[in-house]
Amino acid sequence: MLLPDTIVDLIRHGEPAGGQRYRGHRVDDPLTEKGWSQMWNSVGEYQKWTNIITSPLQRCSSFAFALGERLNIPVTVESRFKEVGFGIWEGLSHDEVRNNRAEEFQAFIADPVNCRPQGAEPLDTFLQRVNLAYEEIIRVDQSHHYLIVAHAGVIRAIIARTAHVAPSGFYRIKISNGGITRIRHTKTGVVLELLNGTLSGNHPSL
Repeated sequence: MLLPDTIVDLIRHGEPAGGQRYRGHRVDDPLTEKGWSQMWNSVGEYQKWTNIITSPLQRCSSFAFALGERLNIPVTVESRFKEVGFGIWEGLSHDEVRNNRAEEFQAFIADPVNCRPQGAEPLDTFLQRVNLAYEEIIRVDQSHHYLIVAHAGVIRAIIARTAHVAPSGFYRIKISNGGITRIRHTKTGVVLELLNGTLSGNHPSL
């Protein structure tokens, strides 16, 4: 008898307070009211998850525990799902980096693997820690339906693993605040089914 598929939904945290700025794992702003709304609107009335796993950072974990309480679903904190570290860029707005660190910024855009901000976590190290955590989840508890509450970088890392995207193309994947990505693991392979979607409304196949 075939086992049911393992389904992993990933949701990016909603809008944080403080505007658009580089937040790794040292800067952790709370969600704005809009940020909370983005996440609640994305999950809607969906109730099929068996487990919720969250980054330890408050912009993810606050929603994860609120959703777990609402649905009576266990919530686990996974420290390896914290965002990639941005070194000296953390806390700086996107405009500050573009305007005041233009040479660094252009080098990073051209080669995000080898031209990291000073003190930033190496991208290969980040990908390894995220993917090790993810592989443990899907290997240990098969045929479950997970929700992972995490960051743009973490979701990119898992998509890159699934779709065989090279690290050099990592930042070409857009991940929206509150957007949901779905990955389905079957006996015959793995499929990226949804990107930056929502589970609100009528989705009989989901």
